[in-house]
Amino acid sequence: MLSGSAFTAPRAENQSTWLYKLRPSAMHGPYKRIADGLVRSGPFDEVETPPNRLRWDPFGLPTKATDFIDGLATVAGSGSPAAQSGVAVHLYRANRSMQRRYFYCADGELMFVPQEGAIVLSTELGKLDVAPGELAVVPRGMKFNVTLAGKQARGYVCENYGPSFRLPELGPIGSQGLAQTRDFLAPTAAFEDGGKCEVVAKFMGRLWASEFPHSPLDVVAWHGDYAPYKYELARFMAINTVSFDHPDPSIFTVLTSPSGQPGVANCDFVIFPPRWLVAENTFRPPWFHRNVMSELMGLIHGAYDAKASGFVPGGISIHNCMSAHGPDLATFERASAMELKPHKLDGGLAFMWESRHVFQPTRFAMGARELQKDYDAVWAGFKKLYK
Repeated sequence: MLSGSAFTAPRAENQSTWLYKLRPSAMHGPYKRIADGLVRSGPFDEVETPPNRLRWDPFGLPTKATDFIDGLATVAGSGSPAAQSGVAVHLYRANRSMQRRYFYCADGELMFVPQEGAIVLSTELGKLDVAPGELAVVPRGMKFNVTLAGKQARGYVCENYGPSFRLPELGPIGSQGLAQTRDFLAPTAAFEDGGKCEVVAKFMGRLWASEFPHSPLDVVAWHGDYAPYKYELARFMAINTVSFDHPDPSIFTVLTSPSGQPGVANCDFVIFPPRWLVAENTFRPPWFHRNVMSELMGLIHGAYDAKASGFVPGGISIHNCMSAHGPDLATFERASAMELKPHKLDGGLAFMWESRHVFQPTRFAMGARELQKDYDAVWAGFKKLYK
């Protein structure tokens, strides 16, 4: 059995799955330390975390043979795996499939958001085909490998140290809207009976490897609720204003990892999907704001409605606790002059991981050539609005 929660957790939060395997999971030798590469875990104290707004261009794809593990690089994070609180955000970049190589993360569950190129996640419970425009989650401790559907792949990964992602409560929205349980898909069993392979483990922030005499994906059947899953973001039913003002971005929450404080997330996964804008007497783009929560954004395709330029697919931005941000000057001027007739936003798909914890960037991220040194300039040139 694979337990994703304490045995005595409340029934609504208790997660476990029975695995019917060809061989016991315990049938392997010891793990030995291997190089961490660019993978980092909390506490994130390699470099000081500035209060500045941060933005990166897309990170380049590899030129030499690189699989998912080799191409994994940590951008930022918070908390620590030992405390089971916080998150880490990684980029994956690969140009080859994992060959007789498998991975599992004991530190947290992994949320995949592909940006370029489809991937196949072959897990202990079966296979998930995941393309840009979809997300997938592999539970903490579950072994898997990553196969490329094409020549290369790039995307984002959120490693959630805290409580597992789940659907947010709908409150006064009622029973419909946002993401629905029926649209989340789990795999069917698809076992392997291969020979020797390498299994890489992420444990307490470090990478370890062991040689297995057989494939760990040897589960011929399973039942339970601790399972990997995928979700097509186009199935998200956006709720928006039909009168005035811009709603809080929390209305676009797909999944949430709660903290110990009601209504305050360890991590929310939020998307900004195609939708109609119909608000009257209103500045329609996201308003300028400072937030006690911290935000890390990515862009899957197209453009984000608050940034006219500079934020491109594959890029990343971080707006941490109380750092002022909002539309750039070009977006502000265009939105201030536009006629407020119904308008369909249909040119992009952006997302955000929002957390009560500050996103602390890694040395790799702060030293990368992709870091935009002039990001603050997008807010230069605003004229005084009141006399």
